[in-house]
Amino acid sequence: MSTEHGALLGPADIRELAAALGVRPTKQRGQNFVIDANTVRRIVRTAEVRPDDCVVEVGPGLGSLTLALLETAAHVTAVEIDDVLAAALPATIVARIPEKATSFALVHSDAMLVRELPGPAPTALVANLPYNVAVPVLLHMLDTFPTIERTLVMVQAEVADRLAAAPGSKVYGVPSVKANWYADVKRAGSIGRNVFWPAPNVDSGLVSLVRRAEPVKTTASKREVFAVVDAAFAQRRKTLRAALSGWAGSAAAAEAALVAAGVSPQARGESLTVEEFARIAEHKEAAA
Repeated sequence: MSTEHGALLGPADIRELAAALGVRPTKQRGQNFVIDANTVRRIVRTAEVRPDDCVVEVGPGLGSLTLALLETAAHVTAVEIDDVLAAALPATIVARIPEKATSFALVHSDAMLVRELPGPAPTALVANLPYNVAVPVLLHMLDTFPTIERTLVMVQAEVADRLAAAPGSKVYGVPSVKANWYADVKRAGSIGRNVFWPAPNVDSGLVSLVRRAEPVKTTASKREVFAVVDAAFAQRRKTLRAALSGWAGSAAAAEAALVAAGVSPQARGESLTVEEFARIAEHKEAAA
């Protein structure tokens, strides 16, 4: 155990643990283990984890970030889908940070299926999300656990840009609007490739999401609003009049809904805020 970083895992620790478990990071699950203690401490700092926080972590892997979270937070619940990693993590916690073992809980499950968590309600979500499922997992967790106030996720840089994009940006799309339904979203830093094992062939980015103090003011349901968002971006090069014709029943009906919502039928989805999408959803009946 390195003394410089106390309980945290370094590159040699990670490789040793992986070898002992017969673990080879798999592309299929987008596994890239963080091997740098300074990086996980930086993530915890950037996430503004407080001593009274109950943190949920998705995809803890071998436990690099989990240990750093336990150093600061009151409680950490980790959700791990991998059988071998889920079985090994509690022992790693006991071995490296025994005084915090009772502040840790493990849920062996696919995060997309998790509907409840043991222990206190989570106040923060901090995770190094596998690239291939980052957006659906993030949206599912924010939707399922409304007590999560602050989120910091490490994702592929391109996904980070999309999540944090503002209307009018080339990369603004479905993830940007849906994340913004729940939270104020911003880029919170970049992470180099050399802090991972194996080193991915893409850069990573940190995204901060702070839950909206007031939900989007609308009489439409989230499902109704998201249906408009999905339709608008399914054919993003088209005007909203054309893109929403399937959703509304016809191009004329789409135009009626757009005009009623105060949105130009010639606009494109990438120029609209989440509030404008909500207004369109409210006026679907104008389309009827």
